[in-house]
Amino acid sequence: MIDPYQALGVAKGANEKEIKSAYRKLAKELHPDKNKDNPKATERFSDVTRAYDLLLDKDKRAQFDRGEIDAEGNPTAPYGFGG
Repeated sequence: MIDPYQALGVAKGANEKEIKSAYRKLAKELHPDKNKDNPKATERFSDVTRAYDLLLDKDKRAQFDRGEIDAEGNPTAPYGFGG
């Protein structure tokens, strides 16, 4: 998955309102019901939804910004190695 900020097209310092607005716009455009013949749109819709979920969760967003988790919410150093 791409960077959640890039997925939504918002700056790293975006506030909750900006994130919600960007998500709504993209969700309307990419929703599977509007793009039945476009599997890429469905995939992008999933990416946008995951990005939205991550960025609206204050704890996960902070972890992502610190590099502790990846864009999918997985630990970047799951066994304590790294850094």
